[in-house]
Amino acid sequence: MKSPWLLRFPPRPDARLRLVCLPGAGCSAAMYHPWSTEFPADVEVCAVQLPGRGGRLRETPVRRMEPLADALAEVLHAASDRPMVLFGHSLGALIAYEVAARLRQLPGNSLTGLIVAAHKAPHLGSAEVACHDLPEDELLGFLDRIGGTPPGVLARPEIRQLALPALRADFELDFSYTYRERPPLDIPLSAFGGTTDALVSGPELAAWERHTAQRFLNRRLTGGHFFLTGPEGADMRSLMRTELLAPARPDRPAHPAPRTGEDRVTHVR
Repeated sequence: MKSPWLLRFPPRPDARLRLVCLPGAGCSAAMYHPWSTEFPADVEVCAVQLPGRGGRLRETPVRRMEPLADALAEVLHAASDRPMVLFGHSLGALIAYEVAARLRQLPGNSLTGLIVAAHKAPHLGSAEVACHDLPEDELLGFLDRIGGTPPGVLARPEIRQLALPALRADFELDFSYTYRERPPLDIPLSAFGGTTDALVSGPELAAWERHTAQRFLNRRLTGGHFFLTGPEGADMRSLMRTELLAPARPDRPAHPAPRTGEDRVTHVR
């Protein structure tokens, strides 16, 4: 089903699995376009395009989680013709969790996994960064400190005029988020983070374990909040390919072996 919410990079009608990616605050679906070359042909890489950016630039950005997650869950439920894994970075991780919780309550859903990066666990609440109300110069300073925006891009007034409304809306969406208690998901959950992320600590990332009754993988990689755009992001996607998206094989254990150091795999039975 064609939808403005979901872009396919590229469409793969014969794919055995659909990987649906949600961008972080102020980002568009285009950030995931390069991923299409990093996964095998039997994985269809899709990206969610939120209102207010990309081809939906003229639409009003959403500022509250409930209507956004409700709408997106409906779109993805209609795309449940094959197994689906959700991935979300930063704010996208929080949205992905809320969508996953809704999908698992719907009959005939095909969600088989949730992968999150660079956001603390939902029950710990919002990011508590009220950036949506900051004066423009302070907002730009904050963005510069956390990285992720190419140098000089937001120095151009015409770019700021296009980008900042969606960015402020996304920060407000995160800041206003309120967790609703619910049972843990009955699908595997993986949480990735950067070792020097100033916004998400190691314990806050590990706290995602509470939200799955199945396998939990927690891994921190070298880098900050936007570690996925560097070499460590390639490492993450490699692990996604080999451990999380690979089809089951008779010679493959049902759960990956526990790791050491910054890696942690917990089996919940």
